[in-house]
Amino acid sequence: MNDSPASSAAGAWGLALLRVSLGVMWLAHALLKLLVFTLPGTAKFFDSMGYPGALAYAVFALEIVGGLALVFGVYARQAALVLLPVMLGAAQVHWANGWVHTSPGGGWEYPVFLSIASVALWLMGDGAASLRRSERFTWGR
Repeated sequence: MNDSPASSAAGAWGLALLRVSLGVMWLAHALLKLLVFTLPGTAKFFDSMGYPGALAYAVFALEIVGGLALVFGVYARQAALVLLPVMLGAAQVHWANGWVHTSPGGGWEYPVFLSIASVALWLMGDGAASLRRSERFTWGR
Protein backbone atom coordinates (compact mmCIF):
# COMPACT_ATOMS: atom_id res chain seq x y z
CA MET A 1 0.00 0.00 0.00
CA ASN A 2 1.35 3.39 -1.00
CA ASP A 3 0.72 5.87 1.82
CA SER A 4 2.37 8.90 0.23
CA PRO A 5 0.41 12.19 0.18
CA ALA A 6 -0.09 11.85 -3.57
CA SER A 7 -1.73 8.43 -3.18
CA SER A 8 -4.91 9.78 -1.56
CA ALA A 9 -7.54 11.96 -3.22
CA ALA A 10 -7.03 14.69 -0.61
CA GLY A 11 -3.28 14.49 -1.09
CA ALA A 12 -3.63 14.74 -4.87
CA TRP A 13 -5.79 17.87 -4.51
CA GLY A 14 -3.35 19.28 -1.94
CA LEU A 15 -0.54 18.84 -4.45
CA ALA A 16 -2.68 20.49 -7.13
CA LEU A 17 -3.20 23.45 -4.81
CA LEU A 18 0.55 23.67 -4.20
CA ARG A 19 1.25 23.37 -7.92
CA VAL A 20 -1.25 26.03 -9.02
CA SER A 21 -0.34 28.51 -6.27
CA LEU A 22 3.36 28.02 -7.01
CA GLY A 23 2.69 28.61 -10.71
CA VAL A 24 0.76 31.81 -9.93
CA MET A 25 3.68 33.04 -7.83
CA TRP A 26 6.12 32.32 -10.66
CA LEU A 27 3.85 34.23 -13.05
CA ALA A 28 3.66 37.14 -10.60
CA HIS A 29 7.44 37.14 -10.28
CA ALA A 30 7.76 37.32 -14.08
CA LEU A 31 5.07 39.97 -14.51
CA LEU A 32 6.79 42.15 -11.91
CA LYS A 33 9.79 42.24 -14.26
CA LEU A 34 7.59 43.13 -17.23
CA LEU A 35 4.97 45.49 -15.79
CA VAL A 36 6.73 47.20 -12.87
CA PHE A 37 10.46 47.21 -13.53
CA THR A 38 10.17 46.72 -17.34
CA LEU A 39 12.39 44.21 -19.10
CA PRO A 40 15.05 46.82 -19.99
CA GLY A 41 15.04 47.96 -16.34
CA THR A 42 15.36 44.36 -15.18
CA ALA A 43 18.26 43.88 -17.60
CA LYS A 44 19.99 46.92 -16.07
CA PHE A 45 19.46 45.45 -12.60
CA PHE A 46 20.96 42.14 -13.74
CA ASP A 47 23.96 44.08 -15.11
CA SER A 48 24.36 45.91 -11.79
CA MET A 49 24.44 42.55 -9.98
CA GLY A 50 27.15 41.20 -12.26
CA TYR A 51 24.88 39.06 -14.46
CA PRO A 52 24.57 39.62 -18.21
CA GLY A 53 21.63 41.94 -18.86
CA ALA A 54 20.35 39.68 -21.64
CA LEU A 55 19.83 36.98 -19.02
CA ALA A 56 16.86 39.00 -17.71
CA TYR A 57 14.90 38.25 -20.88
CA ALA A 58 15.63 34.52 -20.65
CA VAL A 59 14.67 34.47 -16.96
CA PHE A 60 11.42 36.30 -17.73
CA ALA A 61 10.54 33.81 -20.48
CA LEU A 62 11.42 30.85 -18.29
CA GLU A 63 9.29 32.18 -15.43
CA ILE A 64 6.29 32.74 -17.74
CA VAL A 65 6.52 29.35 -19.44
CA GLY A 66 7.33 27.52 -16.20
CA GLY A 67 4.56 29.31 -14.31
CA LEU A 68 2.01 28.36 -16.98
CA ALA A 69 3.27 24.76 -16.97
CA LEU A 70 2.73 24.63 -13.23
CA VAL A 71 -0.72 26.23 -13.32
CA PHE A 72 -1.96 23.85 -16.00
CA GLY A 73 -0.03 20.83 -14.81
CA VAL A 74 2.06 20.26 -17.93
CA TYR A 75 5.12 18.30 -16.79
CA ALA A 76 4.90 20.28 -13.57
CA ARG A 77 7.57 18.33 -11.72
CA GLN A 78 10.11 19.05 -14.43
CA ALA A 79 9.04 22.69 -14.65
CA ALA A 80 9.50 23.11 -10.89
CA LEU A 81 12.98 21.63 -11.10
CA VAL A 82 13.99 23.74 -14.14
CA LEU A 83 12.85 26.92 -12.37
CA LEU A 84 14.84 26.15 -9.23
CA PRO A 85 18.16 27.75 -10.33
CA VAL A 86 16.31 30.99 -11.19
CA MET A 87 14.92 31.35 -7.68
CA LEU A 88 18.14 30.23 -6.02
CA GLY A 89 19.87 32.97 -8.03
CA ALA A 90 17.29 35.46 -6.75
CA ALA A 91 17.95 34.30 -3.18
CA GLN A 92 21.67 34.83 -3.69
CA VAL A 93 21.10 38.35 -5.01
CA HIS A 94 18.93 39.29 -2.01
CA TRP A 95 20.90 37.41 0.67
CA ALA A 96 22.79 40.46 1.97
CA ASN A 97 19.52 42.38 2.42
CA GLY A 98 18.39 40.13 5.26
CA TRP A 99 15.53 37.73 5.75
CA VAL A 100 12.39 39.85 5.29
CA HIS A 101 11.43 40.54 1.69
CA THR A 102 10.10 43.98 2.65
CA SER A 103 13.63 45.04 3.59
CA PRO A 104 15.25 47.65 1.35
CA GLY A 105 16.30 45.76 -1.76
CA GLY A 106 14.16 42.77 -0.79
CA GLY A 107 15.11 39.90 1.50
CA TRP A 108 15.74 36.26 0.80
CA GLU A 109 12.79 34.49 2.49
CA TYR A 110 10.46 34.69 -0.53
CA PRO A 111 12.88 33.17 -3.07
CA VAL A 112 14.04 30.52 -0.59
CA PHE A 113 10.44 29.54 0.20
CA LEU A 114 9.58 29.29 -3.51
CA SER A 115 12.71 27.18 -4.01
CA ILE A 116 11.70 24.79 -1.23
CA ALA A 117 8.12 24.61 -2.54
CA SER A 118 9.48 23.82 -6.01
CA VAL A 119 11.61 20.98 -4.62
CA ALA A 120 8.61 19.65 -2.63
CA LEU A 121 6.47 19.59 -5.77
CA TRP A 122 9.24 17.87 -7.72
CA LEU A 123 9.53 15.20 -5.03
CA MET A 124 5.79 14.57 -4.56
CA GLY A 125 4.30 14.86 -8.04
CA ASP A 126 1.88 16.86 -10.12
CA GLY A 127 -1.29 16.40 -8.10
CA ALA A 128 -4.86 16.28 -9.41
CA ALA A 129 -6.13 17.98 -12.57
CA SER A 130 -2.80 17.92 -14.43
CA LEU A 131 -3.02 18.15 -18.19
CA ARG A 132 0.24 16.27 -18.84
CA ARG A 133 1.29 14.20 -15.85
CA SER A 134 4.93 13.42 -15.12
CA GLU A 135 6.28 10.46 -13.21
CA ARG A 136 6.45 10.90 -9.46
CA PHE A 137 9.90 10.77 -7.87
CA THR A 138 10.67 7.61 -5.93
CA TRP A 139 13.81 6.84 -3.95
CA GLY A 140 15.17 3.80 -5.82
CA ARG A 141 11.80 2.14 -6.46
